[in-house]
Amino acid sequence: MAVDYAGVFDEVKEQQQFIERIILEEEKGFFKKLELGEQMFAEYLNENPNHDEIDGDFAFKLYDTFGFPIDLTELMAREKGKTVDMTGFKANLKAQKDRSRQATQMTTGDWVIVKPSDDLPRFLGYDTLEVETSILQYRTVKTAKKELYQIVLEETPFYAESGGQIGDRGTISNGSENIKVLDTKKENELIVHFVDKLPQSPENSWTASVFPAFRQKVMANHTATHLLHAALRNHLGTHVEQRGSLVSEKALRFDFSHFSRVEEEELVKIEEEVNQKIAEGIALTEYREMPIDDAKAMGAMALFGEKYGDEVRVIVFDPEYSVELCGGTHVPNTRDIRFFKLISEGSSAAGIRRIEAYTADRALEFLAEKAASLDRISNLLKSPRDLEKAVEDLTNKNKELEKELHAFRIAQIRGLKDSLIAGTETIGDVNIIRKVVEVSNSDDLKSLSFDLKKVTENTLIVLGAVINEKPLLSVIMSDDLAEANRFHAGQMVKELAREIQGGGGGQPFYATAGGKNVDGLAAALAKVETLL
Repeated sequence: MAVDYAGVFDEVKEQQQFIERIILEEEKGFFKKLELGEQMFAEYLNENPNHDEIDGDFAFKLYDTFGFPIDLTELMAREKGKTVDMTGFKANLKAQKDRSRQATQMTTGDWVIVKPSDDLPRFLGYDTLEVETSILQYRTVKTAKKELYQIVLEETPFYAESGGQIGDRGTISNGSENIKVLDTKKENELIVHFVDKLPQSPENSWTASVFPAFRQKVMANHTATHLLHAALRNHLGTHVEQRGSLVSEKALRFDFSHFSRVEEEELVKIEEEVNQKIAEGIALTEYREMPIDDAKAMGAMALFGEKYGDEVRVIVFDPEYSVELCGGTHVPNTRDIRFFKLISEGSSAAGIRRIEAYTADRALEFLAEKAASLDRISNLLKSPRDLEKAVEDLTNKNKELEKELHAFRIAQIRGLKDSLIAGTETIGDVNIIRKVVEVSNSDDLKSLSFDLKKVTENTLIVLGAVINEKPLLSVIMSDDLAEANRFHAGQMVKELAREIQGGGGGQPFYATAGGKNVDGLAAALAKVETLL
């Protein structure tokens, strides 16, 4: 048999390109993470100018919520002459691990056997939502938060969570007792029903019923997932493969291999194709026990996370469109999905993208909510005819106002700088600028301080301000005075901060402090000459 070396080479080359794209996207993602972390770090410093130590809670937030490495936080802190509260960080990390461990702790009671059986429970839920059955066994399960109850039935219509599809919900009743089924899962080939209470008469006959509306919503989302998979491969390429999914009654989530963000134009086309297949009314063709080799010969795609035996179940919606190995439940016809709406697309992991979507009533409700929101925005803007133009005008106006505000703040700082220089005092052999100034925020106070530092000589500059109804002090000195090492701004600001019932610190040439007593700012400025 001749080997198609050209084909093998092309396949290897395609895989190499795919890996290179993943690496490139990972690099981009890492730099975005760095940028976000640096931005949040800068905001933290601006909000806490008097902190010499980075709070452990904040460092953990950067690490846990945004994936920012703790060693980078320590590096940035050192560059600013600060340290990180590693004790607080490690305490947060330990608390998180303890919470995870407690959440997974479970005490399982022994099974109480009601009806001995050598056979495994039979699942009949592909064909019916209601079954007359018997209880085989039950038990109590205790977790850190609550007590659960589990029942195993001889025959059941309840689908157990598998392959990304959540478990069915419904009831088990016998006329006198009605037990709610809260969830259904698999355990050692058993179909386990999680219920709200234990049966009083377990030996009786029971009717197991799946909630029809619940199952219908789940089926619609599951079939839509298959159609989405096919549409993604059609538009993005055959490298797209499922890498995870969640199918519930509320929504569907689909993870797939792809090297970059899916562009908006492609998403629109993918959504349109799925809705086209829904409108075509494609009937389900199902093969319950097909040899796996025959299924592969049909071109059936295996779904991520599923385990397959020698015989498999194949779900087909048009042999030329969607053929997949799947154990989940599906609508009998694509038109039963009614409507499909993409909600979001984003990164899930390296080389993995995630799409979330709604179907049927939830999709229509989502569109209705968006339409109502647009109506409200239109009314607020008093522009019912051309909303986009009104938003564009408002955005442009906001940009112009921001420019004007920025120019005003620069002019304000420039004017303050000139008046402060004009009011320079001389105490001994040192020039002193000290005053309570009106500025908008701590950034403006810092900017004003550094501007004065650059244009003065042999000068100590002590400024006070009230920011968000709290007093703030800034101590800085001209370069020549700093080089003389006569004073230490960090030590000076600590002394002055006592007058405003606060504390602070910083570098030898520049330091800040915050406090509680606004009325103490005047006393703090008067105290400056006692420190010379």
